[in-house]
Amino acid sequence: RFFIIKESFLLYYAESEKKSFESNKYFNIHPKGVIPLGGCIVEPKEEPNMPYAIKISHEDFHGNIVLAAESEFEQAQWLEMLQESGKVTWKNAQLGEAMIESLEAQGLQLAKEKQEYLDNCMEETEELCLQREQKEELERLNQVLEAEKHRFEEVVRELRLEQEQIRRELELTARSLKGVEEEKKELRSLTQSLQKTLEELSLEKQQMLEMLEENESQLPPPTSPSKEQSPIWGLHCSLRQIEEKMQQLLEEKLLAEKRMKENEERSRALEEEREFYSSQSQALQNSLSELTAEKQQTERDLKAEVKVRMDLEKRLREAEEALQSLEQGLNSLDCNKEKEERMKADVSNLRKFFEECIRNAELEAKMPVIMKNSVYLQKAA
Repeated sequence: RFFIIKESFLLYYAESEKKSFESNKYFNIHPKGVIPLGGCIVEPKEEPNMPYAIKISHEDFHGNIVLAAESEFEQAQWLEMLQESGKVTWKNAQLGEAMIESLEAQGLQLAKEKQEYLDNCMEETEELCLQREQKEELERLNQVLEAEKHRFEEVVRELRLEQEQIRRELELTARSLKGVEEEKKELRSLTQSLQKTLEELSLEKQQMLEMLEENESQLPPPTSPSKEQSPIWGLHCSLRQIEEKMQQLLEEKLLAEKRMKENEERSRALEEEREFYSSQSQALQNSLSELTAEKQQTERDLKAEVKVRMDLEKRLREAEEALQSLEQGLNSLDCNKEKEERMKADVSNLRKFFEECIRNAELEAKMPVIMKNSVYLQKAA
């Protein structure tokens, strides 16, 4: 006989069927006989004329079925295959079908959950890309703020140098003004002394004129003496010298008054220059104070931006770790309670992260209204 095992049935044909089966690879659906193997006991058996015998027995069979292979190797193969086929019973088949349906349902549910997780992961990946872009924007803003900070520092340095230059010029102007005041005092004292001398000379001139008039009225007109020996001529010479000296003193007085006017104008100009430099120094001091306050505010803003960026990077790292863990859990074939709890925790962390991102975005969107309301409140107060 030529035997074929089909699921849980042993089909047998005439020996000539073997060649047809090997050439066509199709078996005939009309065998000579069919032996159901479900629940059968298959074991080797020793027979006198059958060295490689196999016994098939069942409680519903009338007797036993004894077959024989051509070699020990074939006997072992047939035993294994017949025993495996004997395990297929109607009850086992029903249980298998139920298990298959259950597994298919679980597979569909897992596929659905996996697709949902993948969709969530795609959305979260897009959010992470957006966060990375925001991070790059923050870094660019940080670079701009650093450049602005350096520019402010350079401006402050230049203003300090300019303030130092103005201070030196103010000191020089103050010294010049002090010298002008001293020279002004000296010229005033010189003018006073010249005025006093002029008054003395005027008085002396008056006395000389009176003496000259008395001499002319008392003395007779000279006949023989020369002019050089006449006392009247001597008085005239003295009077002429006094007038010349008075003229010289008047010229000196006018020169001193002119110098006093020049010194007063110079003093006024120096005073105006000092007031200009003082106002400019005060303006520079105010600008320096404003720039210092602005620099401090910029540094505080930079520190706040750096802190926010560090917090954002930390949250991004945590979100990426949770996303990687979630992808590993989804790609893993093994599923146990511990992995499910870990995946739930990852999903919860990602949800918190993106909820916080949404809150921050809402706050940024509402920031102009908040600032406007704060300005109105301050005006009302």
